[in-house]
Amino acid sequence: MNVLLCSINTFKRLYDISAVEVGQHFYWQMGDFQVHAQVLITSWVVIAILLGSTILVVRNPQTIPNFGQNFFEYVLEFIRDVSKTQIGEEYGPWVPFIGTLFLFIFVSNWSGALLPWKIIQLPHGELAAPTNDINTTVALALLTSVAYFYAGISKKGLAYFGKYIQPTPILLPINILEDFTKPLSLSFRLFGNILADELVVVVLVSLVPLVVPIPVMFLGLFTSGIQALIFATLAAAYIGESMEGHH
Repeated sequence: MNVLLCSINTFKRLYDISAVEVGQHFYWQMGDFQVHAQVLITSWVVIAILLGSTILVVRNPQTIPNFGQNFFEYVLEFIRDVSKTQIGEEYGPWVPFIGTLFLFIFVSNWSGALLPWKIIQLPHGELAAPTNDINTTVALALLTSVAYFYAGISKKGLAYFGKYIQPTPILLPINILEDFTKPLSLSFRLFGNILADELVVVVLVSLVPLVVPIPVMFLGLFTSGIQALIFATLAAAYIGESMEGHH
């Protein structure tokens, strides 16, 4: 009985710790659920930018492409090259998924530096890039995990799980742990880099508000693009790995 009570108290303390929040957040109450409104608002803005720009460019394609059509065709070819390099000849069905990840993360990262989120006042907290929130990056990483499990199982069936005992059953715990660390590394890498970049800019603006933050902001735009490419490349690599069965 004492052991049971001790276990219950331990779980209760862990639950209390999980409720700790850093900073203030703005929530919407939807029935019995609380929705993180800051992330939803900024994510909707990013999605609207992507959908709006795509509709404007592709609604009237030209035989001689204009600048916008050329740009979108270049982006599509770039995403196809990344997918084919990492996945292989069966890359075709995965181009939309990899492209969506890359474009959403890229525009989200850049929105944190280019859009004046801070001028929009909320009852609690403030707006920032969607990828500045750990909920967004974890959701993207979990989607990637579901994608590479689906890719492997759809191609190999239940034989896919045989990889966990390769090359020897002794490595079973390590191989299982590897699949848990993939989404963790994806989410925390993206979240940490974007959060650190925005914090550096905020600190420099508060200390030296005119000239010094500008080069850092340009560097932040560059690293934001690199982070989007890294996430999309690793997602494609994980999908290709699950389909080919190599590590």
